[in-house]
Amino acid sequence: MTAIRATAVIAAACATVLATALPSSAINSYNATPAPERTEVGALVATWDDDGDPATPDRVDWVCSGTMIDAGTFLTAAHCTTDWPDGVRFHVSLDQDVQSGLDAAAKRFPGDPAAQAAAVAVEGTAHSHPGYPGPAADTHDISVVEVPAATMRSRWSFTPAALPTAGLLDALGPQRLDATEWTVAGYGTQEAARGPGGHTHPGGGVRLKAPVSFGALNDAWVRLAMTAPQGNGGACYGDSGGPNFAVIDGRRVLAATTVTGDSPCYATNVTYRLDTPGARAFLAPYVALP
Repeated sequence: MTAIRATAVIAAACATVLATALPSSAINSYNATPAPERTEVGALVATWDDDGDPATPDRVDWVCSGTMIDAGTFLTAAHCTTDWPDGVRFHVSLDQDVQSGLDAAAKRFPGDPAAQAAAVAVEGTAHSHPGYPGPAADTHDISVVEVPAATMRSRWSFTPAALPTAGLLDALGPQRLDATEWTVAGYGTQEAARGPGGHTHPGGGVRLKAPVSFGALNDAWVRLAMTAPQGNGGACYGDSGGPNFAVIDGRRVLAATTVTGDSPCYATNVTYRLDTPGARAFLAPYVALP
């Protein structure tokens, strides 16, 4: 694992993240398309104070991706909801283009980050896995944000994603997983663009999707290939916490969430399995499991 796939905004806000990992995540430009039909996929928006002076306005930005797994539960990654300054608030947006919404809100509500966040998102309460960060074999990089279901329904129409049954990926095995249709979705940036000043990651803030293909299965992880010559796209900075769907027996299943990968975002998406005992034990208090 070479890079945590959260936005650079988190890195700027959180000294701990900077000290432990490179930030990362977004949908690559190659083989990617807009995903207006994936209405269950959303952006995690945060408001926070970044200068230690509570008298100055907090900042607001989208920072990660995620998925509604029931009417009031948004699934994302623990590294998206931990190591923030005191007073951080989290919000969930299901807008197709959250960046344009935030830009418009900044003009409408100048100097009022809370109003800007409310214009595009619904505030919720984050619950991160208490074991995060765990060992590399299982970092427990999973989190949920509970949001008021009635408010979400009043703003967006969506069908929550279907979670996998216990041990589903193990039961299928590598051969069937290799033949499975996989899709990653999220709001992240594009793959690294080379320039005079080094690599940059343009774009972000718009919900996109891209095909990926099965690479390897571990106890807590699914590695998915993002190689363009094979027709794949992939995840990059800002896609952390976002979904990796697998079509199994004709049904779209949220099999894993984006966590990390190679820092230029060209090769591999390392995703956190949702069918394992550890993931299911964390999710059980918040959502009905299949």
